[in-house]
Amino acid sequence: MPRQAQALQRSRTRPRRRSPLRSMDGFACSALGDWCNTRNEALLAEAVAPTAVEAGWKLTDGTWESYDDGQEVASADSLDIEHMVSLAEAFGSGASAWSTARREAYANDQGADVSLVAVTACTNRQKADQDPADWMPRSPEAQCRYAGEWVATKIRWDPTADDRELEALKVFAKGPCEDSIVRYAPVV
Repeated sequence: MPRQAQALQRSRTRPRRRSPLRSMDGFACSALGDWCNTRNEALLAEAVAPTAVEAGWKLTDGTWESYDDGQEVASADSLDIEHMVSLAEAFGSGASAWSTARREAYANDQGADVSLVAVTACTNRQKADQDPADWMPRSPEAQCRYAGEWVATKIRWDPTADDRELEALKVFAKGPCEDSIVRYAPVV
């Protein structure tokens, strides 16, 4: 597996483009039939303490750690599932040309631990659709993980990166995160 600086060399660049997309528009969401939706699946995977599942897939008990802000959370209702690379960022970085099936797979990606992460709702709203040039976790301990997971997601799905985004990531890859390893499996 490559270090962050090596992984960044695999990124394709594009001019900075912001998408007006702020929701699932353009991304289909599949119902799994048993109502254990992607959110609940991600919450179950991210729990650091056992989670009980009641009727209708209501999650009770359990504990989660929102690594973006270091908070320990005891209520699933206080969490959002963050797309490491937001849907809007992906859409503006090439997902607009993807098939509906590929966009659906991206929006519901559980094939990589880093694609969907449980974070506090407040932190997820602060991040919104910003890339690392405009937003990073406050905690220095979380920044290397975040930068590495951002790069892994970009390489996994192959959307482009704009120059500002790439330069911001290089600051981390050549500085405090130079020993961080980026793990990913490309989507075929």
